[in-house]
Amino acid sequence: MNQKNFSEAAESVRNDLRLKTFPVAAKFLEEKKGYPEKTCWPSTTLGKRIALCQGVTMARNYGWTVGIGREDLVCVPAAIVFGMSDASSPPASLGRLFCDTGFSSGESTAEKEAASMSRFENGEIRAVLVAPLARTAFEPDTIVFYGNPAQMMRFAQAWSYVRGDRVPGHFGGKVECDEYLIAPFKTQSARMVLPGNGERIFAATQDDEMVFAIPGSALTDLIEGLKAAGKAVGARYPVTPYQNFQPDFPKAHKKLGAEIGVL
Repeated sequence: MNQKNFSEAAESVRNDLRLKTFPVAAKFLEEKKGYPEKTCWPSTTLGKRIALCQGVTMARNYGWTVGIGREDLVCVPAAIVFGMSDASSPPASLGRLFCDTGFSSGESTAEKEAASMSRFENGEIRAVLVAPLARTAFEPDTIVFYGNPAQMMRFAQAWSYVRGDRVPGHFGGKVECDEYLIAPFKTQSARMVLPGNGERIFAATQDDEMVFAIPGSALTDLIEGLKAAGKAVGARYPVTPYQNFQPDFPKAHKKLGAEIGVL
């Protein structure tokens, strides 16, 4: 797709589902080059390091293109899963962190969970670019949408309409940036994600927000599915409440209605 097509696709999805924030395109850079000229690199542009989920929030709320390399990243678990650390065994390091922060019952349990997570090998990528899909100047590896549960329902309906699979979820309640950014790219499949604890603290993700993420190559399928899924029964967002019925009121209403000729 070219930039015009991305813009049209983003607006189609955003308008169809009345999303509060911009859909986000993500790109994984093997070399730190070829990025848009006005990319915000937090360590230099802002003079500070950030959590990766903050970069996503900047893209989906401010409309910025944000580049996050090792020198821009202050979030230790994100650095581990995005291959931007010197951890000799990333699952072991992440597992130790889960234990030390009270999110796991023991070392073997923690390392088992960490090993199940999607990640890049150390040095596999140099940076992550995130930008509003409508303004992206690059071909996305992953596309991310934030919304409420009813909007997530429509995304799931759209995906299964075209692809014939149900949308998987892989929930841990923490370090979910791997699940909505890396997993769709690695598996070439959609993901439904519950944003984690740190994201809600540092990136201002709201209580009612969930994430739907797809590989960049699946955008056309998603739009087709949103237009067609449930059309025969009028399925859409907001969900329309059924109104073709006669309400049954309390006895006091019925008594007074009979006295004054209403019922």
